[in-house]
Amino acid sequence: MDLLHIALGLLSGGLVGFTLGLVGGGGSILAVSLMVYLVGVPSPHVAIGTSALAVAVNAASGLIQHAREHTVKWRCGLIYALAGIVGALGGSTLGKAVDGHKLLFLFAVVMIVVGVLMLRSRKAEGDPAVRCDRANAPRVITFGFGTGAFSGFFGIGGGFLIVPGLMAATDMAMINAVGTSLIAVTAFGLTTAANYAFSGLIDWVLALVLVLGGAAGGVLGTALARRLSDGGKLKIVFAGLIFAVAAYMLWRSGAAL
Repeated sequence: MDLLHIALGLLSGGLVGFTLGLVGGGGSILAVSLMVYLVGVPSPHVAIGTSALAVAVNAASGLIQHAREHTVKWRCGLIYALAGIVGALGGSTLGKAVDGHKLLFLFAVVMIVVGVLMLRSRKAEGDPAVRCDRANAPRVITFGFGTGAFSGFFGIGGGFLIVPGLMAATDMAMINAVGTSLIAVTAFGLTTAANYAFSGLIDWVLALVLVLGGAAGGVLGTALARRLSDGGKLKIVFAGLIFAVAAYMLWRSGAAL
């Protein structure tokens, strides 16, 4: 990598880390888009595999920041993540057999649907004291498995799906869903990255550059998330990011089909 591509990789990593810290999702979506369209990675599958690894590491860093803010529901996150790992293994295996540009186009469509649902529920505050128990565990497992399958198939950390999935399964507050989602984002990303690494579809140097850039971005994103956690502002930001990235991905990937 030359200095220009290192600089672009650091910038991309910073944006990814910031987004993960802010809304618990979007890291892989941004990373894949930036790798393909900004850094210039020629293979969408290599971009997906590299992004999955970098996002998993950056999500773990963001999780530490949210844990310090006491916004992580550990039991819910672990149950969700364990169920999702099973789905991610199957989804990522299937995703490698599908054309890379079609994957990007399909995921953009899914993002738009999730964004609309998030805006419709923006006034719902959720329960900050929610806990995972026998009553809601089946829903958490079901949503976790489904999200993991989507995450693995599209080669993304899944935060844009995990956050609304956690809220739907447990009715937890948005800020708690953001922090808790990073447990699953880390787990799903590592699972997907391992599958892609087995096929030689990871650029290890670029992944390291993304991780370094993401460390600084994550600290800033977590701090801002805390300030926007009241009044549904975080949900509006979440949905806005979804629509912006989805529109760009539809434009670029649609032209390549």
